[in-house]
Amino acid sequence: MTASAPDTVCPAPPGTPPPPGALHRFGRWCARRARRVIVAWLLVLVAAFAADRAWGGAYEDEFSLPGTTAQEGADLLREHGSDLEGVGAQIVLRADGPLAAHRAAIDDAMGELANLPDVLTVAGPLGTPGALSTDGTIGYATVRFAENPATFDRSYVDAVDTAVAELRADDVTVEYGGTLGQLARPEAAHGLSEVIGLATAVIVLLIGFGSTAAAGLPLVTAVVGLLGGLSVLGLIAAAFTFGSAAPTLATMMGLGVGLDYALFLTTRHRGLLASGVPPEEAAGRTLATSGRAVLVAAATVAMALAGLYASGVAFIGTLGLAAAITVLVAALASLTLTPALLGLLGRRIDRWSVRRPVAESEGADDTWRRWAATVGRRPWLFLTAGLLILGVLSVPLASMRIGHIDAGASPAGYTERQAYDLISDGFGPGTNGPLTVVVAPAGSGKDTDRVAADVRESLQRTPGVASVTRPAYTPDRALLTATVVPHHGPQDESTTQLVHRLEDEVLPKTLDGTGSRAYVTGTTAVHVAFRDVLVERLPWIVAVVVGAAFLLLLCVFRSLLVAVKAALLNLLSISAAYGVVVAVFQWGWGGRLFGVTESVPVESYVPMMMFAIVFGLSMDYEVFLLARIRETWLETGDNHESVAGGLAATARVISCAAIVMTSVFLAFLLSTNVVIKMLALGLGVSVVIDATVVRLLLVPATMYLFGRANWWLPRWLDRLLPRLDPEGTTVRSGQESRA
Repeated sequence: MTASAPDTVCPAPPGTPPPPGALHRFGRWCARRARRVIVAWLLVLVAAFAADRAWGGAYEDEFSLPGTTAQEGADLLREHGSDLEGVGAQIVLRADGPLAAHRAAIDDAMGELANLPDVLTVAGPLGTPGALSTDGTIGYATVRFAENPATFDRSYVDAVDTAVAELRADDVTVEYGGTLGQLARPEAAHGLSEVIGLATAVIVLLIGFGSTAAAGLPLVTAVVGLLGGLSVLGLIAAAFTFGSAAPTLATMMGLGVGLDYALFLTTRHRGLLASGVPPEEAAGRTLATSGRAVLVAAATVAMALAGLYASGVAFIGTLGLAAAITVLVAALASLTLTPALLGLLGRRIDRWSVRRPVAESEGADDTWRRWAATVGRRPWLFLTAGLLILGVLSVPLASMRIGHIDAGASPAGYTERQAYDLISDGFGPGTNGPLTVVVAPAGSGKDTDRVAADVRESLQRTPGVASVTRPAYTPDRALLTATVVPHHGPQDESTTQLVHRLEDEVLPKTLDGTGSRAYVTGTTAVHVAFRDVLVERLPWIVAVVVGAAFLLLLCVFRSLLVAVKAALLNLLSISAAYGVVVAVFQWGWGGRLFGVTESVPVESYVPMMMFAIVFGLSMDYEVFLLARIRETWLETGDNHESVAGGLAATARVISCAAIVMTSVFLAFLLSTNVVIKMLALGLGVSVVIDATVVRLLLVPATMYLFGRANWWLPRWLDRLLPRLDPEGTTVRSGQESRA
């Protein structure tokens, strides 16, 4: 009996391709079981939508700023039962003659308002010192609510209208200010921006693909992913507080990246079909190549948005989380539903053509390759031109003024804007943003009276102060409170300076040696504190997001120069987008074209949000372009050919994707919310800059200049870094030069 030979593993013949990976196999599985995947998505979508309708939460702008004097003052007022607790809003009245002539109607209206649900107190214009203009024709009632009225159901406005109906019948103009005015805003045309964005996307995709079926596939995937993401966000909002801008921001991001991701996958799939690959195998290869790039891109965007938590302000972090949720769900839909639909369509993807269909493989060596060759012949010229364009666009950034946009920037027909203007006319613009000074006296009796007198005298002498009320005790006589009216409106830079002057100089100097402490609080002071916190922490956000993206690109592309260059170029791109926002909204260059009738500061959280979003989206295109360049580099080892081939293979689809995403963002300029307009313009401009100046000029120019050094990585660092290969390629020895 002879012993059998041990089992041996025969090496694969040279040139044998590696076995399909997990993504490749998953893509084929989705294509082969297309109906199961589609039905599963429909069931999940219906269940998520129903759950959101049944248990979804609401969105409201609430935030706390621990450690700030504004927050400490507000906490003290709440703790000691001040009549300033709750959320205040103004109801502004105007008559052709003295309001006192309408006393009976005013008293009845104040009584009706006091009986409304969630109303804590009502202070009418005739019985409250300072609430009536000098000529007696304009006055305001201050209504304090247990909760923020902006979060109430719109039917609450009907109840308020009923309460003041007798006043209007008595020829008294009634307007709602503050958070009550926000609730009373006309209902926006829901979905109009989304419809315009999708309609533009249809036109662009039809032109780009030439086929109705191919153009419709990214739209279906993006809409399914968006609806699923918003439903998930609504469910999470039941447990966490999200700002009122969260669903709009999430829609912008989810729809934009959903269209882009499905577009890249569909384009790659059609290129494989054109080269003779069977549909199911093409779906597998698409997921193994471009699908990996989608994974890296989505992870980069989500990581950048998650970096907003480095601000330490939950309000900002949750806005980033809201956008990240729809981005991740959009990526999930692209990676599952797209291959399923591709498998279902098979070779019928070019049905219902509106012109001769164009596949990825076509045109790769004509216009864009000639452009790449042109850049390669004069890289220094194109590098200089690109940097000059970004530099000019960035000039306004140096004068950026960060602040809070008040109701004075709302559309002229809104009741909150009417109330704002009436208050400004009758009492001065500063009355729209009064400050509350809270004093915690150390003594009692005459000592406290002396402190109150000194505080009032110091406040009256302070430049920028229009008026000061006499300090009054809280019900438990533990605190003194006084109202300070600035000369200028809440969003004016002088008002911000006044808050800082009171906090840092006037009040500390007045109370020095008394043991008493003072705090400046109120809505305007809270917004100033919010601005200060975000400005202070913006560098941390930049460091966290740029650092994380640098490490991710380092792991993916195994190149120091590629990662450093990507980070620096994206920073320049963001600076240019900031500059455009400042020029339009702060300088007023063309602001009226977007429905902004006056110059406004840049909203305090816009720079932080823009940075995270723009950096993430810029990395999207960076990943797709560099992945194709690296793929060619690994095949040829020729840097010049790699740059030209990668640019030629992706320029058309990146340009198409950029037009689609830009149209989605710019469609939100129709919003009546100035902050949403600001984000929409900034994001839309950033995509245009990134897809043109950065991708078509700066990236190829720098990569031509760096040559083989593009792919250099120290050996010790290569051993430390994990391998993340976005296109599923295998690193071949000798093709990457390392120290």
